[in-house]
Amino acid sequence: MIASLSKLALVGLFTATMTSAAAPIRNIMYLTGQHPFVPDSTTSSPITHVAMAFMSPSFFNRKEGSSSEWPLFMPVDEARSKFSPGTKVLVAIGGWGDSAGFDTGAYSDESRATFARNVAAMVEDTGADGVDIDWEYPGGNGEDWKKIPNEARAWQVAAYPKFLAEIRSALGPDKIMSAAVPGLPHDMIAFTPETVPQIMESLDFLNVMAYDLMNRRDNVTKHHTGIEASLTAVRAYIDNGAEPDKVNLGFAFYAKYFRTEHEPCVDNPIGCPTGLLEDPVTGEDLGRAGAFAWRDEVPYEVQASFERARTKGKYDQRGGGWYYWDEEESIWWTYDTPEVVAKKFPLIMEQENLGGVFAWGLGEDAPKWAHLRALNAGVRRLASSKEEL
Repeated sequence: MIASLSKLALVGLFTATMTSAAAPIRNIMYLTGQHPFVPDSTTSSPITHVAMAFMSPSFFNRKEGSSSEWPLFMPVDEARSKFSPGTKVLVAIGGWGDSAGFDTGAYSDESRATFARNVAAMVEDTGADGVDIDWEYPGGNGEDWKKIPNEARAWQVAAYPKFLAEIRSALGPDKIMSAAVPGLPHDMIAFTPETVPQIMESLDFLNVMAYDLMNRRDNVTKHHTGIEASLTAVRAYIDNGAEPDKVNLGFAFYAKYFRTEHEPCVDNPIGCPTGLLEDPVTGEDLGRAGAFAWRDEVPYEVQASFERARTKGKYDQRGGGWYYWDEEESIWWTYDTPEVVAKKFPLIMEQENLGGVFAWGLGEDAPKWAHLRALNAGVRRLASSKEEL
């Protein structure tokens, strides 16, 4: 085979191989309006990209030129000044529960063109380096899945790649464009073997949300960001056509808890029943689950339980997650420790040859920055090992 390749082809193959091997590991942080905190320069310097979250998609459906106001919790230039020179700053559009603007914008050729031109205008006006499209559940299974059935959104499966392509065309090739995508296979409705290659033509990289893998739609306990489930998530996109070096693994800088039944959990709390967490008719939260960032104050009603989790928690070798079941209050705790963050590099990043990591979110890990430091250390080790190849 090598003998049949032209000299030009060989040069191209060699260059592509070297470029891929030398490509830096992306280290992306969502900077949120809820927790707009940034660590000192030593701790923040390994960050390569910052995605400012969020701007509502509804702003991009308005008549073009009607306004040059693009509301963010801080100006892009101010955010840029908080990080090392060369750090790319993106504007994240959308987020959990804010999909109506996408529904409108993706609906037709005309609406897609309007949305895309407005995105390009926003990037130009704000000075951002690009955008992250955070339409988390195209095709269905979003926050309002009980109110609007998935069948009513089936059209979005074909529209989503066209929507991204229109935005890419408006932005041009030099701006960065990424997308945040679901981590549970049953939520990957719009990400099929037919659509993923089309989707990747428009994107520089894909942020796979390998967290919230247990949520209020579940009825048994599991890890919300475990290694086994995270591997399943990234492999689903790769198997459907995403290049591994364009896939970023998501990390959660927050803890989750769920109230469970008692007797069935005593002998084995992993996979034991939680009882009903979500209203089966409306989809509303029934108040039996919760989450908080490391920056937040622990909710009063679970403070004692969380202290037990911190001192008695353990690592599940099979599922690859840190957990604790509080027998006193029948509460299941699931979150990453810095040690679990470190484990994900050899077991997921290296094994699958992924191109980067991201976390929700940067300020959520303040003020100790323990998870961020573990993430930075993993990126450094991975980059060093690739340089040695």
